[in-house]
Amino acid sequence: MELLILSIFAGLATSLGALVVAVQRNLSERSLAVLLGGAAGIMAGVVILDLLPSAWYQGGLSAVVQGFLFGLLFLFLLDRLFAFTAPAGGRDRDSYYMLNMGYLIAVGIALHDVPEGMAIAVGYAAEAKLGVVLVLAIALHNIPEGMAAAAPLLMGGSSFKRIMLVTGIISMFTPLGTLAGMLLVKISIKTLGEMLAVAAGAMTYIVRFELIPEARMRHPNYALLGIAGGAGISLLLALWHGA
Repeated sequence: MELLILSIFAGLATSLGALVVAVQRNLSERSLAVLLGGAAGIMAGVVILDLLPSAWYQGGLSAVVQGFLFGLLFLFLLDRLFAFTAPAGGRDRDSYYMLNMGYLIAVGIALHDVPEGMAIAVGYAAEAKLGVVLVLAIALHNIPEGMAAAAPLLMGGSSFKRIMLVTGIISMFTPLGTLAGMLLVKISIKTLGEMLAVAAGAMTYIVRFELIPEARMRHPNYALLGIAGGAGISLLLALWHGA
């Protein structure tokens, strides 16, 4: 029960990040470019510095390749599915595009949070202190991930309640993963590696085909500023985690 409570705390950090963004209104194009670029930088940093190395360590090269390609394909198909229901044009389509991006990011983060929750359980089973350290590390980088999900939802016209509901649902995937890890402490290490790689592939699709193009369209220079800032945040979190 103590471990589940700690895991819920780590998950709710996603909602905290979303809250920071959701209270902002009437953002300028430059601010939007920085936010979207920052989300891209954060997610790219998580993929490069966290997900892929962990997947390689846990499952090896085959797990990384298979999981990564599956994650890319899954988000591509999901994106195409959303596109079928998009309005024909005009402002409604622009809003729909941003909402679509926000929901895709939410899916990518949820895919990411399940194996992270499992990692908390596995680490705690090995050593209680390690489990607590993992909780703190995951909570810290869930904050900017919540910001990444909330920013396009805000731009798409979502209400404060809707943004907090979506990110609240995402938050629960971390404790769900911890619960699964507690029930399956002897889980195949390769399987855990493949799940991490799936999340990496999904997030890579979002960064490359959604966040960066939209940020550059808003303002190319401020988009680069946001990307650099987001990548810097991810690097600092990775260094803190490794310390």
